[in-house]
Amino acid sequence: MRVVIQRVSSASVSIGGKVKSAIDRGLLILLGIEDVDTDEDIDWLVKKICQLRIFADEQGVMNKSIEDVGGDALVVSQFTLHASTKKGNRPSYIRASKPGFAIPMYEKFLAEMEFKLGKPVGSGEFGADMQVSLNNDGPVTIIIDSQNKDF
Repeated sequence: MRVVIQRVSSASVSIGGKVKSAIDRGLLILLGIEDVDTDEDIDWLVKKICQLRIFADEQGVMNKSIEDVGGDALVVSQFTLHASTKKGNRPSYIRASKPGFAIPMYEKFLAEMEFKLGKPVGSGEFGADMQVSLNNDGPVTIIIDSQNKDF
């Protein structure tokens, strides 16, 4: 699994011109799933995301997690995170999982985030044409790949 995490002051996802989910202060998480991903990847990533100290403390130092600040989360599936640009100019998405595998993994990821944060998590709609809006706070953008933990 690969995620792009953005610390936001607000974010939303719309489908067909209608807002599906919106959050205030928290994290926008773009999630890419590949066939080698497992439940252990979900557990590891959710724990890592929820404990990332990327929110400012009283001294303005990034020393607090989303859990510490009671922040919201919005998770949007994004198969393009597994794009390969090795050959030519048209990206290949062969590493991205097909819906039969990816949808249950996406749903498990959402459920685990909700459990860990103790509140509902916003989401997009798997496979939909979505418009994502955000106000990146900082800006702070972090990339994590469960298959390359040194990334």
